[in-house]
Amino acid sequence: MWTTKTFLTKTKRGNILKIVREHYLRDDLLCGSSACNICPHKDEEYVLDSKPDSVCALFDYPHYLLLDTNVVLHQIDVLEEDALKNVIMLQTVLEEVKHQNTAIFQRILEVINNKKRKFYSFVNEHHKDTYVERNPGEKQNDRNDRAIRKAASWYALHLSVNNVAGQFPQIVLLTDDENNRKIAQEEGIVCCSVKDYIENVNGFVGLIDKLSKNVIPETCSKDALYPAHFTPTQIHTGIRNGKLYQGTFHASRDNFLEGTVSVNRFEKPILLQGHIGINRAVDGDLVAIEVFPEEEWRKPSDIVLEDKADDPGDLLEEESALLSSAKPLDSSKDEITPTGKVVGIIRRKWRQYCGILMPSKFPGATRHLFTPAEKRIPRVRIETRQSDVLASQRILVALDSWPRNSRYPLGHFVRALGPIGDKDAENEVILLEHDVPHARFSEAVLACLPPNDWTIPEEEIKKRVDLRSICICSVDPPGCTDIDDALHARPIDGVTADGLKKYEVGVHIADVTYFVRPNTALDKEAASRSTTVYLVDRRIDMVPDLLSSNLCSLRGGEERLAFSCVWEIDENANVLSTKFHKSVIKSAAAMTYEEAQITIDNSSRKDEIARSLRTLNALAKKLKQKRLDNGALLLASPEIRFQVDSETHDPVEVQAKKIMDTNSMVEEFMLLANVSVAEKLAEEFPQCALLRRHPSPPPANFTTFLKATRQQKWDLLPDGRLLLTTTRITADDISPSRGFA
Repeated sequence: MWTTKTFLTKTKRGNILKIVREHYLRDDLLCGSSACNICPHKDEEYVLDSKPDSVCALFDYPHYLLLDTNVVLHQIDVLEEDALKNVIMLQTVLEEVKHQNTAIFQRILEVINNKKRKFYSFVNEHHKDTYVERNPGEKQNDRNDRAIRKAASWYALHLSVNNVAGQFPQIVLLTDDENNRKIAQEEGIVCCSVKDYIENVNGFVGLIDKLSKNVIPETCSKDALYPAHFTPTQIHTGIRNGKLYQGTFHASRDNFLEGTVSVNRFEKPILLQGHIGINRAVDGDLVAIEVFPEEEWRKPSDIVLEDKADDPGDLLEEESALLSSAKPLDSSKDEITPTGKVVGIIRRKWRQYCGILMPSKFPGATRHLFTPAEKRIPRVRIETRQSDVLASQRILVALDSWPRNSRYPLGHFVRALGPIGDKDAENEVILLEHDVPHARFSEAVLACLPPNDWTIPEEEIKKRVDLRSICICSVDPPGCTDIDDALHARPIDGVTADGLKKYEVGVHIADVTYFVRPNTALDKEAASRSTTVYLVDRRIDMVPDLLSSNLCSLRGGEERLAFSCVWEIDENANVLSTKFHKSVIKSAAAMTYEEAQITIDNSSRKDEIARSLRTLNALAKKLKQKRLDNGALLLASPEIRFQVDSETHDPVEVQAKKIMDTNSMVEEFMLLANVSVAEKLAEEFPQCALLRRHPSPPPANFTTFLKATRQQKWDLLPDGRLLLTTTRITADDISPSRGFA
């Protein structure tokens, strides 16, 4: 059977368009329960146990849990624990979660895909007995709540058919919506709040610590410390009228009572000071701000201020000292900064934060302060009964809410990372704080890989240019296993019109696209990671090791698929022609920078590899000089290298990297390849090619630098050099035309 959905939408021209969609309903959708005597399940389709064990003291009989949307959105850390099994996930809930938070949607999908957890996804929106129409004037959220209750009632009735009384699992609806619980109870549905259920779960220590703290409505806060935030309607109206501005809040690393918001209308960032000025904004939040009149503008404070170590309770300290130091009497006009205050939060950008627990001084207390590793994040108040154990651990905490009557935001414990000072734990902190994906590759990703004994198919070789007979070699840092580029150079018969020798030079890049197909799990995971990340003792691969260190690594003596850029170049490093093609190569040698340099410098070596490297090195020097003559900048900074113990992988020594000609040789040809590709794209696809140009830096960016040079009595010359003088420099002296861009 089917029903129709009708929508009215407004077009860009202002016309009203009526859209009618057919919605098909079925009566053969499976319930997923082993206790069912009606649905024609196959063995592999039984997900829910026939007699699930109860872990909650409130419900000492077999039961299935059915969740509403807010439970998934706010309690995902609890749901990821093994305590909860035999759970029904409705399509209504999954679609609403996907619409509101894609990150949590992906996390709950991983739980559903874990067969051990026994989470069953039921398509209630397409079952004829569980689908509900939206009533006229009914809010979508109310309709969804009604659909969830309808599904819960249907499951209870469905499982009871043809089953002996009391011998089938009951349905328990978990919801934190008090009104929804009340209506559900009136309809005869067994329901419970997440907090009540988890507090009565037995056998899972620390599960209650993962409960998300309830959000206290703005209008219901007692003993408020902070002003109430504007409603979304007030914020939208204020921004449209020009009375409010929006921007991203950036907290100060030096002063926890200061922050800034950049607004297009103002040249300088808007300064926010004090608890009231920041008004519960956290670094990264998109906020709405009100800018004060110009006579109330101030300068940033010169003092370094950290939050106190002890928990002062829900009190705000006196801020007069901060504000008085923010605008001294002798402040010049250019030091004064537009000042304002946060009046609303448009979008939170909260994540999970690493840090340490500050145990309470009161024995037996469950409320403690958490100090994040990132100084720009305020301390967080959490509840835990494991403070004795967690005090010596690096832990992960999620923010839940920041009520008006709480000095600190409220959060909950997620997991322990390891002992403070432990190498693995500290590495984990670095990866998490910089949002580096580093989990093991999923089974779906690994399923995209070729077999370990894969070799290049003959039919693929026929499609490519065969360069296996050419002397190609790679030059990389010591210990490099993911060799992604290689080079070759060889003389060409004949000379140019000017009598110059000609050479064929090629850059060969590992062809990863052969293995990574579009829109596969492997492609999406690589896009999510975006790059390989290197730590002192390990590497976080962008693609699995089979590709990064084997099949897509141009190792010496092994045939590999590549994409090649080949030039015809004269001895003065002028490019005569360029061609691109997919290729098959066989590297003659995988060398380090030092090995390549020794080969070049060893005059006794006359082999093909040595001749190729000497040609590459000579041409690279001329290419570099041409770039410098055309105005290129040398922005490379000194790099360091860690010497690591071969057994423990602990760093034992730090050394500055030795820069050799071979470093520059590889760099020059990689740059040339990029330039050639860019030129080809601009020629073949002019509508798609992009030119990146850096705008002139605003003079305000140089304020701090100019202030420092002025105090040291140094003058800034037009060519960028510093000269000791007593001449005063102003921001007006900074301009791209004078060489300071």
